[in-house]
Amino acid sequence: MSTANGNGKAPRVVRCAIYTRKSTSEGLDMDFNTLDAQREAAEHYIRTFAAQGWTVLPARYDDGGFTGGNLERPALQRLMENIDRGEVDMVVVYKVDRLSRSLLDFARLMEKFEKKSIGFVSITQHFDTSTSMGRLVLNVLLSFAQFERELISERTRDKIAAARRRGKWTGGPPVLGYRVDTDKRALAVVPEEAAVVKLAFDLYSKMRSIGAVAEKLNALGHTQKRHATKKGKRVGGHAWDKNAVHRLLRNPLYAGKVKQKDELYQGEHAPLVGTDVFERVQKGLAERSTGRGARRSRRPEYLLTGILRCLPCDAAMTSSVGRGRNGKSYRYYRCRREANEGKACPTGLLAADEVESAVIAQVREAARRGDLQRQILAELNEDDGSLVEAQAQRGRLTARLAELNGEARRLLTAFSDKGAGSKLLVERLGELEAEMDRVRLELGEVEARLRSVVGVRHEVERVAEFLDAFDGLWDALVPTERRELLHVLVRRVGVNTATGQLHIKLHDLKERSPAGTGVAAEARP
Repeated sequence: MSTANGNGKAPRVVRCAIYTRKSTSEGLDMDFNTLDAQREAAEHYIRTFAAQGWTVLPARYDDGGFTGGNLERPALQRLMENIDRGEVDMVVVYKVDRLSRSLLDFARLMEKFEKKSIGFVSITQHFDTSTSMGRLVLNVLLSFAQFERELISERTRDKIAAARRRGKWTGGPPVLGYRVDTDKRALAVVPEEAAVVKLAFDLYSKMRSIGAVAEKLNALGHTQKRHATKKGKRVGGHAWDKNAVHRLLRNPLYAGKVKQKDELYQGEHAPLVGTDVFERVQKGLAERSTGRGARRSRRPEYLLTGILRCLPCDAAMTSSVGRGRNGKSYRYYRCRREANEGKACPTGLLAADEVESAVIAQVREAARRGDLQRQILAELNEDDGSLVEAQAQRGRLTARLAELNGEARRLLTAFSDKGAGSKLLVERLGELEAEMDRVRLELGEVEARLRSVVGVRHEVERVAEFLDAFDGLWDALVPTERRELLHVLVRRVGVNTATGQLHIKLHDLKERSPAGTGVAAEARP
């Protein structure tokens, strides 16, 4: 990015935004951490180009505890928003992989930087993105960074597989009947929960019905596993249903086994049921298969299965095949209420080709107009308030937690002896611990809300990208891929044969009701 001015005039100001990132949150509470070191080095580098008009923007774009494998990072999203508003001329990082470890994500960022005429500098690698050679070297470097990340993932998976083959517990959702012994990194039996597990196996051996076992466990007042998350939030404790009982009975952990892919290995933990009991229950489950039989996968040629609804009945529409007098098969959609309950439905059978073509035409037209993408992104920007509010609340809660910890430390120092002040110490420390638990719980909820907001932003942007490239994508896709793309773009399709209209809902936008699609009920063959 050139800033020199050949006519002797002062160079124009180049506003430089410094972006920093660290994958883990370890050490971020120190007075001078890794993010500070990255920023200090970048500021020094920018000052060496002060004669060319480079100046440091005061705003900090620090992502502590966020992976570089994706773009779902609050500070990075804020940086991109400021770029869109024209507030940044140059992005400066300590190393390229601080911005992204994904070659695809980095290429997207570079494309956006180029469109906005934004320069990019890595201070330790001296890359100039304005030259083709600089772009080539960056891509090569990121290829190695991505290779390193994939290699680490492979090694991690290999270590987990090796640990499971030795019978070790490698983590996962808490299991009823056990707790995790953090010192030994192993499962320890919880007697009162183990009794519920043994009861479930005994009941199924006698009743041979998952539904009956669930009813009996609920009648006796037993619930599913209840535990506290790392954030301190209490979850679980739900009533039993068929799926929960089925998962419990199928879990080889209860027979003292650890599963690695399709193989079972003897575990280090204590079994809760005997091998003979477990195998007898598995045989019973296989024979009965809960009365449902094998689950058939959805046929990909039915593009609207799962999103098409019959508006008069307010029910989902399912795929159906009819055969004409000539013996030829025809694809249809029919109301699930009519199919399952035998009730008359005014919609009747819908020709699949006709309704699918009408939906595709509407989506294609919306994509061509271009205003829909702008509306999606505009609504996204309007929702930024929830993100800012959640970030501010997280800051307040983090500060409050630090205050409480500080007060607890001061009390322990002041009342180090166990004299007259020990009772006051115990009471106040108890109050502090209770308030810290409440703050931690609230902080966990805020963190979850932040992750949800960031996830929604990513999904909305993904929808906008697909709409932008819809025409080019659609013709090149196979039926399965077309179905997946359509389900990403379209939230719901309602059909009303009385009015001959389709009601298409794209993403989170208000429901559209384009008229004149000509979708009508077909006569039964």
